[in-house]
Amino acid sequence: MLKANNRDDAGVGGLGNLRRLIYFASVVETGSFTAAAERLGITKAVVSQQVARLEREFRTSLLVRTTRRVQPTEAGQAFYQRCALILRDAESAFDELSDASAEPSGTLRLTAPFDYGINVVVPAIAAFAKRYPACKVDAVLSDQMLDLVAGNIELAIRVGWLADSTLQARRIGSFRQLLVASPSLARQVARASRPKDLEQLPFVANTALRDPCKWTFTRDDEERQVVKMRASILIDATLGVREAVFQGAGLAVMPDFVVAEDLAKKRLIPVLPQWQLPSGGIHAVFPPAQFRPMKVRAFVDLLAARTQAPDAG
Repeated sequence: MLKANNRDDAGVGGLGNLRRLIYFASVVETGSFTAAAERLGITKAVVSQQVARLEREFRTSLLVRTTRRVQPTEAGQAFYQRCALILRDAESAFDELSDASAEPSGTLRLTAPFDYGINVVVPAIAAFAKRYPACKVDAVLSDQMLDLVAGNIELAIRVGWLADSTLQARRIGSFRQLLVASPSLARQVARASRPKDLEQLPFVANTALRDPCKWTFTRDDEERQVVKMRASILIDATLGVREAVFQGAGLAVMPDFVVAEDLAKKRLIPVLPQWQLPSGGIHAVFPPAQFRPMKVRAFVDLLAARTQAPDAG
């Protein structure tokens, strides 16, 4: 967040308007005039006066003030969304103008899916923190699709297939989906010669996926089979599905970055490896902005290099 110096912007003009946006956005993000003033290093009176002036000028109530918290009205929330974009663009512009050789600094706030975050993003964060000690990382690992603008998030790592969006994205890698089972089911799966033969076997479905039981298999880019698996267990987290498979509860489709080590150590076995499931992409997703702060670019470059994706760039 841009900082405002300690002065009363009583006059009109671009700089005064920008400061009022900073004051208002800080109140929304902290939920308090006092906390906003502490964040900005100015007095509570200045923050309160300038937000009140915004409301008078537009003849619109932007905030609802209670004894415990300050919350935006519907109009205030819409105005905040625009403010956040403007302030993020302004801050990014200053970062862009800084010396290109300077090391990343400040706090990088990012989000990633829980399973990919644990397996890939967190090790990358550790490497990033060692390489750039002046930069901190605030990571939110969640399978929910968080709002980057409302959450003041500079970077999201998304795994799978991107929906149409106003957000900007860079493909940094890819992953394969694999059908796996525990060794205890080896005899049962060995009888199968094609995907249709698996439909009656127990299956652990990941309900975080849109259609967790319907899968399209291909072989040699010629044969194609659509299979509807019979779910005996439904779990909404990838790591939970993995644990159920370990326990011999059934087959499951898992991303390669989750089960690669398990397959190498034969804790899990591949099922019909000659048949392939669709591959997915790994993307770095950004809120709408013309510029990218150096800390964001540096982390994405590091993560892309660690994925060793030939199409990263």
